[in-house]
Formats: sequence, structure tokens, C-alpha cells
Amino acid sequence: MRTWTYGLALALALATACSKEGNRNVVEAPGRGPGLKIAMIAKASTNPVFLSARTGAEAAAKELSQKHNVPVEIVWLTPPGEDGQVQAQRIAQAVNEGANAVLISCSDAGKVTGAINDAVARGVPVMTFDSDAPDSKRFAFYGVDDVKTGQAVMDELAKQMGEKGSIAILAGNQNAPNLRKRVDGVKEAAKKYPNMKIVETFYHVETPQDAAAEVVRAQNAYPQIQGWAMIGGWPLFTQTLLTDLDPKKVKIVAVDALPAELAYVQKGLAPVLLAQPTYLWGYVSVNKIFEKVHLKQDVPQIIPMDLVRVTKDNLGQWARQLKDWGFTDVPVEYLK
Repeated sequence: MRTWTYGLALALALATACSKEGNRNVVEAPGRGPGLKIAMIAKASTNPVFLSARTGAEAAAKELSQKHNVPVEIVWLTPPGEDGQVQAQRIAQAVNEGANAVLISCSDAGKVTGAINDAVARGVPVMTFDSDAPDSKRFAFYGVDDVKTGQAVMDELAKQMGEKGSIAILAGNQNAPNLRKRVDGVKEAAKKYPNMKIVETFYHVETPQDAAAEVVRAQNAYPQIQGWAMIGGWPLFTQTLLTDLDPKKVKIVAVDALPAELAYVQKGLAPVLLAQPTYLWGYVSVNKIFEKVHLKQDVPQIIPMDLVRVTKDNLGQWARQLKDWGFTDVPVEYLK
């Protein structure tokens, strides 16, 4: 896997690519004023990964505004919790309130596809990130390959466990298309390890507290669990599992590596985290929307994101990258 420097270089390259402004109209939809108003609808405003995406989106908007002398605004319309129906309502709200584009991570593709198509029919282009709605009329998707992500989680966990033992999958929202694909990836990769057994797949509300409680409940119900394939890092945003699980008996490999999760790497409970550069969800996507809507450039339908493998060996490097991206809660001890 490539290091975080690739992700940063990609972001800078994308920003640079927005240099051929020309004398074009700012928006495609009639009746909307000058400038670019982007409605951002992530899955849940309580999930730290989406707050980092918001930070990246706002940073890109500020840079583009200054560079092109065009006001670019991010309107945060993310619901407090996972709800595909509310997301669909927020898409309609964004269109009615004059948004020039919509950027969304889909909680339930089936519930938002109609709203996405309606927005596009009304002249408002839609881009997805993190979790796609592939059957919709969105013009692009930016994110990791979810099947490969699940496979990578399983492969890393197998290495940590010596390719033997009983494991569980922590899977978040059962209706999220990206998470279902990651589960499929874990199960597919597990076939390579005949001495490893998947005990169960556990779904839960995507809050740190609910996720941690589900891990503890499952661990008590199935004490034979020796490893967790976490396709999202939800429970690692709390400190609960640092005291409730013994790193000598249980190993975790999880997706994401934000500041609150780094203690799990340091302690050895999660010796490997596969980080999505979540800041770039917002940063890269806003640049792509600007290219599409303002510069009238062609944008690839699928824009791949690379995972970053975070271990004790590069913990400090990754922590400094998070700080450079504007995270204010990076523990000082990891910055040294």
C-alpha cells in the first residue's frame, strides 16, 4: 500500500488541476446566483470520520475561493444519526434552498437513489464519497474499493494471529452498501485461512458507545473470540476496549486511524489500522465538484482512494499528518 504522502500529493495535484477557469457560468441549474454552494450530506454528524471530511471540504472551498475569486460554500446538512430517509429529505432540501451541487455518503443507497436522480433532473449534480449509490445518476464516486478493504482487514488480522483462531466481524449499519461489500471482502479472504473461523458478524448503531458495547457483549457471549475484523473503527473512538480487552488474548484490525484510535496501536490491541484519509473525502471531492460544475471539465466516474497502513513503526508520522490536516486532538506523545 502507498503511504500517506501519496494521498497528500493527490490532493495537491487535484487542487492544481483547477487552474483553467475560463469565462464560464458557475452553475448549470437556472435561477441560482454566482458562486458555488455545495450541500454536504455525510452519514452521521456524530461520527468523527465525517467531521474530518467536513474539515477537508471547507479547506478546499477556502482555497478554491481564493484562487479563482469565486465564492465556494459548504453547507453541512448531515443528520445526527444514520438515516437514509432523512438523507433523501436533505437532498431535496438542498435543491430547494439553491445548492449548486450535492456531496453525499449514502447510508442506504436504495433510499437515496430516487432523491439523487430527482436532484440531477433539476439541474443539480451529485457526487458520492465513502459509500456509493452506483445505480443513481451521480456523476462520480470517491472512496476505497470496499471489497479489497475487507480483504485487507482479514489478511492483516490473519498475520497478527498466526493464521489460526476464532474471529468476529464488526460491521456497523447492515443497510450501508459500502459496509456490506467490506463484510463480503472479509469473508472471501477468510477462505484462504483454513485454521481460522468466523464466529459471527455483528451489526450495530454507528456510534462509538453502541459499537463498544456490542464488542463487549459479543466477547462475553463468545469468549472464544481471539480477533476482531472491524470494517469501521467505531468502538476505537472510546477508551472502553483498552480496559475491557486484553491485547495478549485479543487482536483487532480496523479501518480508520483518527487521533482517538491511536492509543490502540500504541498498546498493541490494534497493531494495524488501515486508515482512510478521511480529510481527503471532503478535500478531493470538493475539488472534483468544482472541476465538474464550474470548470466544465470531465471527471472520472470512479476516483480511487488508497488505504494507509498505520502501525507503531509509522505512528508518529501519521499523527503529524493528522495534525497538519487540522486535527486538534492528536495526543502530544505521538507527535514527538
